[in-house]
Amino acid sequence: MYAVCVTFRIRPSAMERFLPRMHQQARDSLTNEGGCHRFDVCTDPADPNSVFLYELYEDRSAFDLHNESAHFRSFAADVAEFTAGKDVSTFENVAIGVA
Repeated sequence: MYAVCVTFRIRPSAMERFLPRMHQQARDSLTNEGGCHRFDVCTDPADPNSVFLYELYEDRSAFDLHNESAHFRSFAADVAEFTAGKDVSTFENVAIGVA
């Protein structure tokens, strides 16, 4: 498995417009991409301008397909004005539920 962690920094007062679009992107990824196994959208009341994503893909190729998809490109264009920045980390050889 291949994990992607993204932290968006949202412009003040833009969260109400950003979050519904983010939730739609998560649904689109899970519905339309066979290689996307998880797409969590997390918010923190203590940091109201931050959104954290945890995405899990079959492999790097599945993530590359995600980045090339029409729904991702549309999402990226739609939210560009709402974001002040974004950090992305990726992890390979993810073992799920290993104690």
